[in-house]
Parts: sequence; C-alpha cells; structure tokens
Amino acid sequence: RKESLGIFEQNGRAALAQTEREEIEVIERYLPKQLSEADIEVIVKNIIIETGATGMKEMGRVIGAANKQLAGQAEGAVISGIVKKLLS
Repeated sequence: RKESLGIFEQNGRAALAQTEREEIEVIERYLPKQLSEADIEVIVKNIIIETGATGMKEMGRVIGAANKQLAGQAEGAVISGIVKKLLS
C-alpha cells in the first residue's frame, strides 16, 4: 500500500493517493505496533555481533536472523536498509 501511495503521489493522482492513505490507516489498526528505526538498529547491531558478520557478504544471514526476530514488528525494507547501512 505504501509503495502504491508513493507512486500515486508522484504521478499527481490525489484521489487514488487518498484512498491508499485511508486503507493504510485501517490496516495499521490491526497490525502489531511497529518498532522505531532506532530500536531496529539496536537489534540489528546485536544480531551482527551474534553472527560475527563483518561485511556485505554476510548480509543474507543477518537479514534472515533479523526478519525472524523482528517478525511483525518491522517492514522487511526497513530491516534491509538498516542492515546495509551497518554492514557497509
């Protein structure tokens, strides 16, 4: 939904963007509370230490462990971005 919202906003489709925004609000009421990026970063740092990852070649292992530990609490794209940032 968030990707669609961004596309609609970029293309000036205000009515469709508003519909997406409203649907996101309804869906988010039923989802578990999402962690902040700062909280996710702390957890990912601990996972990096636990796995002994030192670079981008271990990114898959770190993302796998993070997705397992953060299931339902963070979006995969956010996790991936933080892992990339920390392993770079």
